[in-house]
Amino acid sequence: MAEVIIAASLLSCDFSRIGEEVRAVENAGADWLHLDVMDGHFVPNITIGPAIVAAVKKVARVPLDVHLMISEPDNNIHQFIDAGADYLTVHRETCGQIDLTLSSIKNLGGKAGIALNPATPAQTILPFIDMLSLILIMTVNPGFGGQDFIPEALEKVDLIREHIRAGEHKPLLSVDGGINSNTALLAKEKGVNVLAAGSHIFKSTNYRTAIQSLR
Repeated sequence: MAEVIIAASLLSCDFSRIGEEVRAVENAGADWLHLDVMDGHFVPNITIGPAIVAAVKKVARVPLDVHLMISEPDNNIHQFIDAGADYLTVHRETCGQIDLTLSSIKNLGGKAGIALNPATPAQTILPFIDMLSLILIMTVNPGFGGQDFIPEALEKVDLIREHIRAGEHKPLLSVDGGINSNTALLAKEKGVNVLAAGSHIFKSTNYRTAIQSLR
């Protein structure tokens, strides 16, 4: 089984000490930092904006994986790329002209990603695979941290991997939601490359041990 990328999801960190948390989780072995941006419209919760992404970028040594759970991502792509997003992921459900949205991300220097909610079919992203650096499969319904993993959401990974294998372009496959040592194994068995994990890491007593348990 191939080595996976661990993206520590800062939604679960102590925001009063976010700089210290970034350094701690990097020192513990996190490969990426995952930042969830929620607008209170596409999802019920409201979290962070470009200013927090820029603040994290100042102290981070690893790539920033920024996940936009917002209704009109095209209005904010430039801000998040300028703030330091390395990977910028938009939801298929929010983009009417997804090819234009992905092109905007790439033209601004970002690596483009698409996220799929558990109920959204994999077929809706297959025409755009050649434009993508990252495909994010939500294994919870987006909006809040600490939810239980939805195993049925992994079923769409098979179809996506089949299309990736058939083509020359090889985007990374990521999962986000309810990731722990047990669900990480299910995801890795499906060929997932990136595990976004929040509570499992930041609610643990030892970040390094928690990250190693995902590998």
